[in-house]
Amino acid sequence: MPSRKEIKWSQLRVGALVLSAMVALIVLIFLMSGSTGGLFARKIRLRSYFANAAGIKDGAPVTLEDVTIGTVVKVRLVPERNPRPVEVTMQVGYEFIAGLHTDSTAAIDQAGVLGDSYIDITSKDATGPEPAPNAELKAGGAPNIQEVISTSEGSIKELTALLQKIEITVDAINDKRGTMGELVNDPELYRKISSITTDLQTITSAIASGKGSLGKLVNDDTMYSRANSAIDKLDKITTDLNDGKGSAGKFLKDDKLYDNLSSTITNANQLISEINQGKGSLGKLAKDPVFAQKLDDTVTHLDSILTTVDEGKGSIGQLVKNRSLYDHADQTLDESQKLVKSIRDDPRKYLVIRLKVF
Repeated sequence: MPSRKEIKWSQLRVGALVLSAMVALIVLIFLMSGSTGGLFARKIRLRSYFANAAGIKDGAPVTLEDVTIGTVVKVRLVPERNPRPVEVTMQVGYEFIAGLHTDSTAAIDQAGVLGDSYIDITSKDATGPEPAPNAELKAGGAPNIQEVISTSEGSIKELTALLQKIEITVDAINDKRGTMGELVNDPELYRKISSITTDLQTITSAIASGKGSLGKLVNDDTMYSRANSAIDKLDKITTDLNDGKGSAGKFLKDDKLYDNLSSTITNANQLISEINQGKGSLGKLAKDPVFAQKLDDTVTHLDSILTTVDEGKGSIGQLVKNRSLYDHADQTLDESQKLVKSIRDDPRKYLVIRLKVF
């Protein structure tokens, strides 16, 4: 039978063995942990602030581009950081610090629609230096499922109201209320539409058969030939114009015409300029008041003379207005012509030279 001292020593050895095994197991668990990097791994703490926790809890994974690099160690409320009062403290392995930057962003994401929340850090567009211990990473990323549901409530309500209005409209149409209800439920309207459809089919069949003016326009090759011929002629005309043929072609292509036109415009501008300066007869007429007054007086006198002649006053007026004076003048001219003719026919009769000798 073992002594009391031997029993106590055996119990002590068993207890020491169990304690050693528990310590070894704990150490092994920490060393094999992928999220913490092991018990003796160097770590760094970082912070981010969010509008709400969105289901994030202590111990939640922290990932960098979907690779687990640490865990969430603390979630608390900091009212003075409103509108982002939720502070999430993260602990990540120091070996991942090279992939983090001061302008990296942290977002609360979910593993699927109903999965647990976790922190996802992205450094896709980050270019800043490595963050210091206890540094703050800005919150970013897509909204979580709760935010999507909250923002969708208004749209869902509007969609529900729209569906109710559509249901009311459909009921009104089925009850033959309003213009649309009459349009849908009126059999007479259906018959009219059917008749119109039949007429349209008849018209299209006639056109396809080449009947009527429109049918000939669609099916007659003569129209096509004429149009093609007209297009060929138009193409020839444009070609001639482009080659500078004909009057229009020379007008488009001949530089001399442009030079002459430019010279004419220059001369016209010079002439107008001289007129504005009062040079020449036109310039004096436009600018000299004395010359203009003389011209006005001359026109006035001429108008007075023409008025006198028109009234039959004076010799010219009598000649214009007095028929007998015109007849006498005409008769005198006739007799003068006869006298000249007689002199030409027998000059001795009228030209007699007499010589007297004393």
